[in-house]
Amino acid sequence: MTEYIIITEDDRALARGLERALDKEGRDITLCAGLDEARTALETGNCDLMILDVNLPDGSGFDFLREIREKSDVPVMMLTVNDMEADIVSGLEAGADDYMTKPFSLAVLRARVNTLLRRRRRVRRAVRIDGYSFDFDAMEFFHEGRRVELSKTEQRLLRALVDNAGTALTRGQLVDRIWTDGAEYVDENALSVAVKRLRDKLEASKYIKTVYGIGYKWEGKDG
Repeated sequence: MTEYIIITEDDRALARGLERALDKEGRDITLCAGLDEARTALETGNCDLMILDVNLPDGSGFDFLREIREKSDVPVMMLTVNDMEADIVSGLEAGADDYMTKPFSLAVLRARVNTLLRRRRRVRRAVRIDGYSFDFDAMEFFHEGRRVELSKTEQRLLRALVDNAGTALTRGQLVDRIWTDGAEYVDENALSVAVKRLRDKLEASKYIKTVYGIGYKWEGKDG
């Protein structure tokens, strides 16, 4: 399963160093030099961890973190040159999951990133929404206690929708998430067929909503 990391850092040399330190099989790393790029990257729906510098050319990392927290619980690690206790407290209170001051050890950063990603995997192991239970590690899916068999395509579609519950994903974003290889060759109707089959199998017309002119979203809450 691919893990998506977004690094928002305007120091290009540092960003490249972080990318090399964290790059490994099964990870997809996106570099952003500012907040506008980071917003665009987040809108793809592909993010398991954000590494965010506090001071960026187009705004404050603290303000952006608060913006993220209004709609996402994605883990965020803050980077800053300021090791003043007040700033660290401000970052943690704004919703940061971890905080590192420059200069820092890449080995320590790597270990902390691995910890955050492990924690996220544990949290995501089983998702419960209303009468549904989805375990994406074991690939077991239940509705009102009844097991539902899903194809690989349907599993990827469900994962994309549930990971971004309440947020509309475009048809292009979903195609890229579901058919990772050769998405450009996927027939336009294939996504519509996959959505219909998933709705039917899960009896989820109430939850899998068509957002006209955009794509689809899962309308439901965890718990």
